[in-house]
Amino acid sequence: MNIDNTDEEVTQGLDDLGERLELFKSKGARFAKWRALYQISEVTPSDLLIESNAHQLACYAALCQTHGLVPIVEPEVLIDGEHTIKACAEVSEKVLHAVFHELHKHRVLLEGIILKPSMVMPGKNAKNKSTPEEVAHHTLEVFRRVVPAAVPTINFLSGGQTPEEATYNLNAMNANPQPWRLSFSYARALQGPCMEAWRGQDNQIQKAQEALLERARLNSLASEGK
Repeated sequence: MNIDNTDEEVTQGLDDLGERLELFKSKGARFAKWRALYQISEVTPSDLLIESNAHQLACYAALCQTHGLVPIVEPEVLIDGEHTIKACAEVSEKVLHAVFHELHKHRVLLEGIILKPSMVMPGKNAKNKSTPEEVAHHTLEVFRRVVPAAVPTINFLSGGQTPEEATYNLNAMNANPQPWRLSFSYARALQGPCMEAWRGQDNQIQKAQEALLERARLNSLASEGK
């Protein structure tokens, strides 16, 4: 849904969510995911979008816990654009502060959620790229300011990074112990090499499987800083 006559969008779907969660649980579901998007530009994300998304994420998380499901809370600051890593850090801090403020207001048990955020990094069209150490520094600096230690695990999304970038950045963040478990929940960065190897060819299935296992192995090591 577009808000405030802008191109910004907020996710809808809270109506009857409790009933649907109960149905999904009866069919075997044990967790759910709600994704909120934030685009960085000179005028976005607006305060209204940040507040609206935080409220929706908190309502969803509270409903999940009421119905016995683990909520995956996914505030994604998009990598699209030319913004600097410092601009991403500023936006990420505002977004996460708003999200946890609303989670507290809605009495969400933080020990019972999974946070699935984006890393703090420059836009993919930015002139200056950042090293894994810089990404780790800015990401952890923001998270230590606004993410309570009660959150048990932070599973990063790759958000448009290359498979190698996503692995190296995660590894750098795990170079030293943190109050949370830092792991991954990648899609393209995990599946990309597999799909590239497969290309829909039956004779490439084994090669594709090997590529997927290798990326999974590397990211598993990165989640331990190894």
